Amino acid sequence: MLSKSLVMNLRVATFNLHGTQRRWQDRRELIVQQLVELHPDILCLNEISVLGDTGRWLWRRALDFGLRYHYHQDNTPGYYWAADANAILTGFPVVETGHFDYYSGGRHAQVARLHLDGRLVDVYVTHLHHRRAEDSLREYQVQLLLGWVDSRDEPDARVICGDFNAPPEVRSFDLIRQRFQPTQLEPTVPTPLRLLVDPDPDADVWRYVRREPFQMCVDYIWYAPPLRMSTSGRCFDKPSAENPALWPSDHVGVWADFELIG
Repeated sequence: MLSKSLVMNLRVATFNLHGTQRRWQDRRELIVQQLVELHPDILCLNEISVLGDTGRWLWRRALDFGLRYHYHQDNTPGYYWAADANAILTGFPVVETGHFDYYSGGRHAQVARLHLDGRLVDVYVTHLHHRRAEDSLREYQVQLLLGWVDSRDEPDARVICGDFNAPPEVRSFDLIRQRFQPTQLEPTVPTPLRLLVDPDPDADVWRYVRREPFQMCVDYIWYAPPLRMSTSGRCFDKPSAENPALWPSDHVGVWADFELIG
């Protein structure tokens, strides 16, 4: 039988890496710097470039700063295998991992069951359909996700992380909120990096799309009792000190501190 302490504290973060797009070579050290500052116990990633191996690059680079994580990557299935991947990084022992395919647009979900000082915690990461006007497909994916969650042996606690592409006013958001609570609702997209478009081939300058940054929240950490949130906020949310146009990604991340009681 697993022995259990009364209170367990953990920090969870989720972040969309944005593949190798928009100056990855420039922004990746910015991501590492802010990861070291945040130092989460669990980090969920979306939009890892499979061909660019950006998730493992980040994992290996974090080791240089003393952040030791287990790394579990889940590639997009089938035809979309080379498009991108999700991953879970954690310092806690991993008991098992799992994969679930929505069979829609290459979208999928991943889970890692973690051993936290005598407790079992399931950490899910997913990336839902991206077209704003097609929320019915996201709603279908949320139904499948919740069904998969319910089909697994019940752990002591669960968190679900990732880019849901669903602002709070849509039905897919309401569906998951019937079961779980989001840690925060401050806008996560787009950062000024997203507003950069390809440079003019005849001039070494980047041009901005005429759009306001930070319009909506689409990235979430969802939780339910017995987890109790103490603090939450946005992370990977600071531009380069040398170049204010350079951000870690086109999304900012979300982080939260939890207490697991019992």
